[in-house]
Amino acid sequence: MALSIGIVGLPNVGKSTLFTALTKKGGLAANYPFATIDPNVGIVDVPDDRLNALAKIVNPARILPATVEFVDIAGLVKGAASEGAGLGNQFLANIRECDAICQVVRYFKDPDVMREANHTGEFVDPASDAETIMTELILADIQTLEKQLPKLEKEAKRDAELAPKLAVAKRLVEWLNEGNRAITMEMTDEERAAAKGLFLLTMKPMLYVANVDEDMLTEDLDAIDGVKPIPICAKVEAELSELDPEEAAEFLADLGLERSGLEVLAQAAYKLLGLQSFFTAGEVEVRAWTVRQGATAPQAAGVIHTDFERGFIKAETIAFEDYVALGGEKGAKEAGRLRMSLQAGGSAQKIAFLHYPPVYPGGCAQPLVDILHEFGVQQCYYGHLHGKSIRGAIQREVDGIRYKLVSADGLHFCPYKICD
Repeated sequence: MALSIGIVGLPNVGKSTLFTALTKKGGLAANYPFATIDPNVGIVDVPDDRLNALAKIVNPARILPATVEFVDIAGLVKGAASEGAGLGNQFLANIRECDAICQVVRYFKDPDVMREANHTGEFVDPASDAETIMTELILADIQTLEKQLPKLEKEAKRDAELAPKLAVAKRLVEWLNEGNRAITMEMTDEERAAAKGLFLLTMKPMLYVANVDEDMLTEDLDAIDGVKPIPICAKVEAELSELDPEEAAEFLADLGLERSGLEVLAQAAYKLLGLQSFFTAGEVEVRAWTVRQGATAPQAAGVIHTDFERGFIKAETIAFEDYVALGGEKGAKEAGRLRMSLQAGGSAQKIAFLHYPPVYPGGCAQPLVDILHEFGVQQCYYGHLHGKSIRGAIQREVDGIRYKLVSADGLHFCPYKICD
């Protein structure tokens, strides 16, 4: 699913340094405006601990995480939309092709890194910098609508179905002229669908990255335009990108952090685009597949292969928590069979027979135990343990359920009477 996030900001806020660390892809990061002219594009893995948990169970040949595409776009300056300053028109065309916007805002102080005229590198005003970018995006959208409106009015006279699009365009012009982003205007679902066809920059979802000094990484930063910025030190991330995983973990621990800022950013970007993952797990690979939130089972199947969606019959799914707790597909299927068997028993007192032990020293297969409690089971017999492993068998009452091992060698090959 080729969805992209454009990294934008004023010149010299650290966009290219951040992009290089994020994508581990070389980009020109220089101490002068417009070092980036043509946009750089990079694919970033979305960290997900669930993949490693699945891999421990199935031991695959490879692990394939979900990804997000980031685009490093030339720095924007005041007057880009209204006056074509800097690389205004080129910048706006590049960002229009992205699905969402990540604005990098300068929080760090560095006398050696240039700022705009009349300011030294020590000057920091995140709110003003963010407002400059937003103003240019709003002005660009006003220009876009003013160009579209005459054509829309003519077409709406010939085609009544275009009337909603014309009406929402007129409302948006007024809304934008008041200094608001298009995405914040109240709209019906029909109006929002019509507005999507206007290709406005401020209709795109946005997140903010605060490029901070190292000593600010754990600070609670004020929201920008109602959105909490993600604190990242681009210099630290650049160092982390050159370390092996163990060294990087130690470095983060020294900084008092559990995850790198880039891991947090990749996950936030994934959510910003309205995406979610489902997994397939086997000996060949453990893989995270990307679908829109709210996607149907046939649509999810189509992500794997379009033929699966066209010929869709049914899908068998297992909740991630159950899959891990039950040790994989076999355990999960046993839990499913147990539930179906107990449901078929109606209201009668039930005795459960399982292959795998639901309880063991130091823990239990919680989904199985929950099913036993749900149906009021008081006796549970299981097998599977043989030889030396019999010593670890739980054969007593635990939380109201009596467990007993009944494997042949566990019973010394003697019949065991269960009931009269």
